[in-house]
Amino acid sequence: MNEQISTYIISASEAKSMAESKGLTVPQLLPSLIKSAQHLARPPISDFRVGSVGLASDGRIFFGGNVEFPGLPLHHSIHAEQFLITNLAAHGGGSKLLYIAVSAAPCGHCRQFLQELRGVSDTQIVITDQPQENPNYNPISSILPNPFGPLDLLDRETPLILEKHDNQLTFKGNLDLSNVSTELVKRDEEELKKAALVAARGSHAPYSGCPSGVALMDCEGQVYKGSYMESAAYNPSMMPVQAALVAYMVAGGGGYERIVAAVMVEKEVAMVRQEETASLAIA
Repeated sequence: MNEQISTYIISASEAKSMAESKGLTVPQLLPSLIKSAQHLARPPISDFRVGSVGLASDGRIFFGGNVEFPGLPLHHSIHAEQFLITNLAAHGGGSKLLYIAVSAAPCGHCRQFLQELRGVSDTQIVITDQPQENPNYNPISSILPNPFGPLDLLDRETPLILEKHDNQLTFKGNLDLSNVSTELVKRDEEELKKAALVAARGSHAPYSGCPSGVALMDCEGQVYKGSYMESAAYNPSMMPVQAALVAYMVAGGGGYERIVAAVMVEKEVAMVRQEETASLAIA
């Protein structure tokens, strides 16, 4: 029987209790949560709902669903596995993803993005739409046997996605928000700016050296931040505005029309710039 849950994170104690009530281990519980993960997806273009559920090393369960944006190029879409990793990274789920259940076989894009997790070849994955009645977990290395990843480009000490980053960024001058007419934003603009800077400092950008972060504010003054996360293969990188939208959705932000302001922080001179892409998505 599938659980119906309307949240993106389950605490370790609740996960253990749910599993015990069904006579299961926590990893065995994950496939039963896939329908709930699919319910959280937002795919208005394809109408194809993908769900992912992961068990982190701190015992919590994290959810992800695919998100599509009408009017934007398809590469702006957030894949369910990307959503899950972004959710996990933003909420300190620990240094490793131990188990992951997905509703459909991960595309090559997601298999590559997963490589940014340390030790991911040992992460166990189950694909719930497989033909067998009780699909089994297998190591992720079984679906990407000859991976190209961070260790092909970086030393072993460089932090990866779930590990602490501290990019040394500071504001060069005052941020001009004079074009903003909303009194709410004017009142809380310092909080918005600081959140974007924190996100940029925490971004995973070891390949380009161009960290960036985005902070969004809703109509109630709540702030949601997202960090840029690069992939060794470049293309599957997670843009900061998408990461901020993940934070918005996880917090129950609702419809996008509630977002009233955004700030992006990046280097003044950068090989990889996010400004125009972020502006397109926010518009």
